[in-house]
Amino acid sequence: MSASTQQRVIFFGCLVVAIILHEISHGVVALWFGDDTAKRAGRLTLNPVPHVDLFGSIILPAMLALSGVVALGWAKPVPVDPSKLRDPRRQMLFVGLAGPATNLLLMAAAAIGTRALLSQWQAAHPFGPYPIFDVPLVAQVLFWFALVNLFLGLFNLLPIPPLDGSSLIERVLPRQWLEGWYRFRPYGLLVLILLVFSTNIVGHILQPFKDALWRFVWS
Repeated sequence: MSASTQQRVIFFGCLVVAIILHEISHGVVALWFGDDTAKRAGRLTLNPVPHVDLFGSIILPAMLALSGVVALGWAKPVPVDPSKLRDPRRQMLFVGLAGPATNLLLMAAAAIGTRALLSQWQAAHPFGPYPIFDVPLVAQVLFWFALVNLFLGLFNLLPIPPLDGSSLIERVLPRQWLEGWYRFRPYGLLVLILLVFSTNIVGHILQPFKDALWRFVWS
């Protein structure tokens, strides 16, 4: 297996795990607030099969990878029944933001682990810099896991349906604007795809954070 192929395999493996943990976190927080819908639907599982969304988990990541854009995606949304929550309007905000928060926490943990491993490895190999595929495999996996979670966390905070950031918009919009927002919501996916493929706005948003992560782990 070539070094570039190995990096792609690691990246997509990390992407699958990060997406699954993202979705499970929605169900776990909903369960905490009293809604067991996701649990009864068998979605609080690490088995990837129940979480796979044909477009978000397979088609879109493949299209993005082939077009040279950052390969991102999503899993099948975890079912949540707001009527079972004790305070639906407030608690649905926490349910919605649980996914990005989980990704950003996983990113931080993986970045710290990568930095610790690389500092030890660099002490024994002082004549760098070295390409990433020359460092120990566990450090490569941790770095890609940190990067994938960073991308997913920030990407899902964009205030465009069906991304989780839209739940924040719904909670802060004045009630008189909600009707217009609900009319826009079915077209959110189309807007998102157009933004990703016709502009590089997502790349511009993510690049400074990627650079900061790279400086942190290699410093």
